[in-house]
Amino acid sequence: MIHPDYKSGKTLHEQIEEEIKQHIINGILKPDEQLPSVRELSISLTVNPNTVQRAYKQLEQDGFIYSIKGKGNFVANAAEKIGDARKEALIGELRAAIRELCFLGTDKSELCKIIEKIYSEKEEQL
Repeated sequence: MIHPDYKSGKTLHEQIEEEIKQHIINGILKPDEQLPSVRELSISLTVNPNTVQRAYKQLEQDGFIYSIKGKGNFVANAAEKIGDARKEALIGELRAAIRELCFLGTDKSELCKIIEKIYSEKEEQL
C-alpha cells in the first residue's frame, strides 16, 4: 500500500500522507473504509508510530479521513469534506504551475492535452 522512500527530500509522515491521499483521490480507498491502525501501519512500514499518527492527524485536518474514538480511522467522503478552501488552494497551485510552464515555452494546446488526458484516465477508472 505505502512505500516510503528513505532517500526522498520529504519527511516520512509527508510521504505517508501523500500516498494515502493519492489512494483516496484515485478511488483505491473508498469512503468509510477503515485504515490500518497507527500501530499496524507503523509496524508494516517499520517507522515510529508517532510518524504515522502525524500523517493521520494531517489527513484528518485536511478532511481526507475521520476518526472514531475506540474504532480507528476511516476514509472520509473527500469530495464533500474538503470543500471550496482546498479547491481554491489547488487552483492557486495550478495557476502558478501553468505560469511557470508558459514561461518555459509550453504552449496552450499541450497543456490542454495534458488536462484532457488526466480527465480521460479518471473516467477509465470509473
